[in-house]
This record gives sequence, structure tokens and C-alpha cells, in this order.
Amino acid sequence: MQLTSDLDVAFKSDGLVVPGVGAFAACMNGINAIDAADVIRQRQASGKSTLGICIGMQILFSDGLEHGKHKGIGMWNGIIDVLDAPILPHMGWNSVEIAGPSKLFKGVEKESFYFVHSYAAKKSVGVAQAWTTHGEKFLAAVEDGPLCATQFHPEKSGQAGLTLIANWSAGL
Repeated sequence: MQLTSDLDVAFKSDGLVVPGVGAFAACMNGINAIDAADVIRQRQASGKSTLGICIGMQILFSDGLEHGKHKGIGMWNGIIDVLDAPILPHMGWNSVEIAGPSKLFKGVEKESFYFVHSYAAKKSVGVAQAWTTHGEKFLAAVEDGPLCATQFHPEKSGQAGLTLIANWSAGL
């Protein structure tokens, strides 16, 4: 594993993790400042594995409404909108309901994962999806060929999250 801001290294890597902590606009500002969105698009076109986590998932969509409307990378058409829930942020453990054949969730289909967010996608995209509910139903994960993403934090989700990351890594 290598942490890099070198776009050539990011493109050529076996797998690229797009992490996210913070707000949609701030994350996109950082990506746009170094033209990193093209690396993600080129990786998808080349069949190279990419995993978005939390805001790293949200920015893969076309638009986000956190702190106003902002353009995302546009890998999937859809809007990231605030959850309609009695308590925000959504912080804690939730089980997920997997729809479609899943490589990511192999062996952890019945497990819970750790979420920290107030915004989410509410529309189907990709080949396989996982859904959960906090106030309303939202997209918890997507598998779309080499492009995968989770709204939850697998790195904070104990053994289930480690298994999910191992499943993603095995598919590189």
C-alpha cells in the first residue's frame, strides 16, 4: 500500500482507494485542484479497481447538495442529498440489505457496518447494491465492475470491514 498525491502513481496502481472525511464541496475542491477526477475516470475506462469510502463514494455521483449544489465526478448519475432522519449525523452500526450478486460482501452478508454521515444517495446505480435505513432507505454500497464504493467506513467496521476490504483487494 502506498499513500500518494502523484496522479501517475494513482493511475498505475493495482487498486485506488478514494477516502473521504468532511464535506462534499471541500472534497471536490481538493480533487479539482489537482485534476484527480480524470484519474478515476481513466481507471474506470481501463478496468482498474477503485474503491470510494464515505465522501469518497458520494463524490462519484454527479451532484451533491451539501452546502449548496456542487458537481461531483459523475461516474454515476444521481444526487447526494441530506437524509430525512430524526437525528443527524447518522453515526453508528447498521446492517445492510444486499441486492444483486456481490463480491464485496462475500462472507459478511449478515454483518453490520459503521456509518458516519448526514448525506447519501437514494437511487439505484451499479450492478450490485447494498441498502440500509436511517430515517429513510439509502444506498450503503455499490459494485459497478472495477468501481466500488461504500457509504460506511469498512476500516472502522471491525472484522466485517476487514473482510470486505480483503474481498475488494482479492479482486484486483
